[in-house]
Formats: sequence, structure tokens, C-alpha cells
Amino acid sequence: MSESRRYPDEVAGPFESPPVAFEDRDERTIEIRPYDGTDEQFEALVSMYESFDPADRAQGIPPGQERRIRDWLDNILDEECLNVVAWNGDEAAGHATLVPDGDAYELAIFVLQAYQEAGIGTHLIEALLGYGDANDVEKVWLTVERWNRPAVGLYKKIGFETSDSESFEMEMTLRLAEGDGD
Repeated sequence: MSESRRYPDEVAGPFESPPVAFEDRDERTIEIRPYDGTDEQFEALVSMYESFDPADRAQGIPPGQERRIRDWLDNILDEECLNVVAWNGDEAAGHATLVPDGDAYELAIFVLQAYQEAGIGTHLIEALLGYGDANDVEKVWLTVERWNRPAVGLYKKIGFETSDSESFEMEMTLRLAEGDGD
């Protein structure tokens, strides 16, 4: 599908690059920062994903067992990937990543159930896109299950456009910077 992926002509944004701090709808102070590679942050993410509700898993991620979580995190926290984490004090509340895929990046976002519907997902995606823009990312894509209306609505609000909806998943794309005219 990558060969036929269409990106909007319009550039989305601007998006603020992290660190970003805000008060969520439940009056918690949340800070979004780039992942720094420390053992403390890695272990906080492992803990977050171990607590993840199985009902919130989509497309097989995040994995459900500690060993598989650690292996998966080793892959997506690679230096070529861009990662931001939403923190409530020392607790990881959410995580978003941009994974290189050819001339674009695939976006994935995860918000712990106790922090959902509090505005964190919107801030997390916007901070990740700001971080991506600051790191010369031009094009971003994602897939979402078509029946996940809250996620689809959020992505559209931020500027993503549907590029393919042939299966049970929708592919959505966004342009962060002027590119090579694709």
C-alpha cells in the first residue's frame, strides 16, 4: 500500500514541539517530553504497557507479556524512531511514536485507560508531530480500525486525511512539511 499512499497537499500544523505541559480534563498536570533513553523511562513504559487494558490493544499492539513488551519497546525506542511520553509525575500515562517507513513515518499512540478521555491523546499526538517537524519529518501515516470513531475523529481534527479505506482498517495521512511533490 505504501507505493500508492496519498498525502494531503496542505501542510498541517503548526504543532508545538515538546516539552509541553498542560492540565488534563481531570485536573492532573501532564508533561509531554521526548523519550530520553534512561532506564527509569524504559521501566516506566514497561509498567504502563503491562497495565494496558487488553480491550485497548489493536492490530496486535501493544503486546501483552512483559518479555514481548520489552522486545517491542527495544524496536520502537530505537534511535531512528521518534518517541514522546506523557507523564503524570513519574507515571507514564501515554506514549506516541513515529517509526520510519521509507520516505514517511508511521504513527502509533497509546494512552493508558485511566488517562483516556482527558485530552491527553490530542496533546500527545500534537507534541509528537511537533517533535517530528523539528526533526525534519515530512510525511506521516497511520492505520486505525474504522469503527474506532473517537480515534478517527481525533485524527481528522488534527489534520489527517483518509487515504485508503478498503479494509476494516482506514489508512490516514498527514503532511508536516513541503515535500518533493508526491
